[in-house]
Amino acid sequence: MVDVTVRGAGIFGLSIAWTCARRGAKVQVVDPFGPGSGSSGGLVGALAPHVPENWNAKKAFQFDSLIMAEPFWKQVEATGGVSAGYARLGRLQPIADTRTLELAHARGVTAEMLWQGRAEWRVVATDTLGSWCPPSPTGFVIHDTLSARMHPRRACAALVSALAVMGVEVVTDAPDKGQVVHATGLVGLQELSQAFGKTVGNGVKGQAALLRFDAGAVPQLFADAIHIVPHADGTLAIGSTSERDYDDPTSTDAALDDVLDRTIRAVPILHGAEVIERWAGVRPRSKSRAPMLGAHPLYQGQFIANGGFKIGFGMAPKVAEVMADLVLDGRDGIPDDFRPEASL
Repeated sequence: MVDVTVRGAGIFGLSIAWTCARRGAKVQVVDPFGPGSGSSGGLVGALAPHVPENWNAKKAFQFDSLIMAEPFWKQVEATGGVSAGYARLGRLQPIADTRTLELAHARGVTAEMLWQGRAEWRVVATDTLGSWCPPSPTGFVIHDTLSARMHPRRACAALVSALAVMGVEVVTDAPDKGQVVHATGLVGLQELSQAFGKTVGNGVKGQAALLRFDAGAVPQLFADAIHIVPHADGTLAIGSTSERDYDDPTSTDAALDDVLDRTIRAVPILHGAEVIERWAGVRPRSKSRAPMLGAHPLYQGQFIANGGFKIGFGMAPKVAEVMADLVLDGRDGIPDDFRPEASL
């Protein structure tokens, strides 16, 4: 007997399968291309919050998920024996000018309330942080303690291993059984757009690179709009581009060369680091820009979890929780902005 069929073995599908299985459901995961074969098989893994101001349901949901992440990934690793490379080490961001410095201080005040004392947003002098701190025109950086890192591919592998221990396999084909959740990424958004005759979601290409550079257990950086994420395995990921128009979804080109050049300018300590991999993939973005969760618009009685875009890994623990609540118990805790109707 199967209680839940999850279609799609990206980060949303695997996380939902894991949470349902932990609650005692019999689960099967179906993906014709295998786990992490789409954008979830990328390199960067920057789990970073929205700025602590103009609070809304999306920011609150993401905050809850980032707080949930540490116990979520610890349980996955303890069960399956494979590490996702998760660590909540924070993030440093250079501050460009006096106006941005004032804004950073103000956001530190709002973070005290909105982040409930569970994380901090601080303005710190660069000369107190050592060689890993990026140069900053003002001599100050933002240091938040909510951001975390992981390696996306390792995270998917960790979930697959943990699911296997729970008796759940990822298969390439199987009939629907039990409740059905569609977590099919770009293909699923394209299907919806075709069915409704309008853009419900689209793919945004991203290019990233992996460097051989062991920075140690240090915060990730966000400089010149680039995520710079040291991984636990002695590599460092940088990215990414955001390309609405593209010919080849998996090719890398001059756009990534530009990201690499800007990274070296922003963080000179990385000069000379070997590029060991270049990666490109297409991330699923819903029209509303928020994850699309709830009743599937096309398949009556079935469910959808899509549109992770750039924040899928950060959102995954909370997405898995609310989807398991809905699918297994009929409890609907999905924010209105996340419902498919927001993109239709």
